[in-house]
Amino acid sequence: NKKKLAWFSQHQSSTNKIFKKTNGHCYSFLIIFSSLLFFSSLPSSSSSSSSSLSPLPRLSLSSPSHNYLSSSLSISPSFISLSAKAPKRTASSLFPSFTVKAEKKNVLIVNTNSGGHAVIGFYFAKELLGSGHNVTILTVGEEGSDKMKKPPFNRFSEIVSGGGKTVWGEPADIGKVLEGAAAFDVVLDNNGKDLDAVRPVADWAKSSGVKQFLFISSAGIYKPTDEPPHVEGDTVKADAGHVGVEKYISEIFGNWASFRPQYMIGSGNNKDCEEWFFDRIVRGRPVLIPGSGMQLTNISHVKDLSSMLTLAVEKSEAASGKIFNCVSDRAVTLDGIAKLCAQAAGLPVEIVHYDPKAVGIDAKKAFPFRNMHFYSEPRAAKELLGWSSTTNLTVDLKERFDEYVKIGRDKKEIKFDLDDKILAALKVPVAV
Repeated sequence: NKKKLAWFSQHQSSTNKIFKKTNGHCYSFLIIFSSLLFFSSLPSSSSSSSSSLSPLPRLSLSSPSHNYLSSSLSISPSFISLSAKAPKRTASSLFPSFTVKAEKKNVLIVNTNSGGHAVIGFYFAKELLGSGHNVTILTVGEEGSDKMKKPPFNRFSEIVSGGGKTVWGEPADIGKVLEGAAAFDVVLDNNGKDLDAVRPVADWAKSSGVKQFLFISSAGIYKPTDEPPHVEGDTVKADAGHVGVEKYISEIFGNWASFRPQYMIGSGNNKDCEEWFFDRIVRGRPVLIPGSGMQLTNISHVKDLSSMLTLAVEKSEAASGKIFNCVSDRAVTLDGIAKLCAQAAGLPVEIVHYDPKAVGIDAKKAFPFRNMHFYSEPRAAKELLGWSSTTNLTVDLKERFDEYVKIGRDKKEIKFDLDDKILAALKVPVAV
């Protein structure tokens, strides 16, 4: 028995090589292989009536290059006493403890300091930390700036308390800002909208040996289609800045992925979307929607976006070289948004439709969403990453309305100059 156990230990290096060459798909082999060795060492019926065995040595297989399974495979059997008359043991009883832990990665998030995308980096950092990864979030600008007093930046203490690191600086000087930092396995650029902004980060990541580069693009780069929704692979606007970035990172990185979000919702978001509707509903004003109100769009909770990004980190081979629509798996009409916001507020809503051209108004300035069908589906994330949405727009809007009231925005004085101009053109009176 001792000889066989010694042989097992001696050939660990061989099993390590097998593990690497088979890309981790040899767990069944290892279990069977280990079990056979153990069974072959059991006492036969001709041996003494009882025999005690010490536990098998712990088998640890390292796989630092593996991207979605464990960097260590552990098989830990408990102490077992056997006798000649003992019942036949099964592999499960011989190996009661078999655990596979996700590989811990060191991730850098380059985060924008304004706009709706800022909240993505915040939630992604928290999701990664909760999954056991190391996170550094580099935010554009200075820590003491007025922007850092607003959400989500004023909640960065949640990242630090979770074990993450926060730094500030310019992406163009990323090498100096992160001088002395540990090597990163993954970098996400959630800041640049064109190649001039992203190139310094991408070039630094390449020269630093970063294994995976992720980029937050935008679903806004899709060309309008007669066959909505937008799916990965649809035609994009060639002159869009995000397209140039996607092309560049695909040329210099072997392992890269791009994510195209749309409208987002979630605590900490500092860009008005649902608030625009709440502002009117709580004050008894009409909600003015351009067109028929039946236009479809997509509103995603940032929790869903961060879970998709985290899956891409943990299943990097599956995500490699892919485009992902970083969106919810359900569309909603513009009228539907108004009705759901009213439901969240527990108040009635009056919806008024108008033709922007007829009233001489630029709908982009008067309404927070595109005046057209604009929605995409997360097909690639579902098929390649096994992702699924875990949020509900009705619940999310109730959460947002509670925060809206908590910060006192329902009592804040707000001007509705464009609304009044539209209503005057439509000859619709508004009660003061």
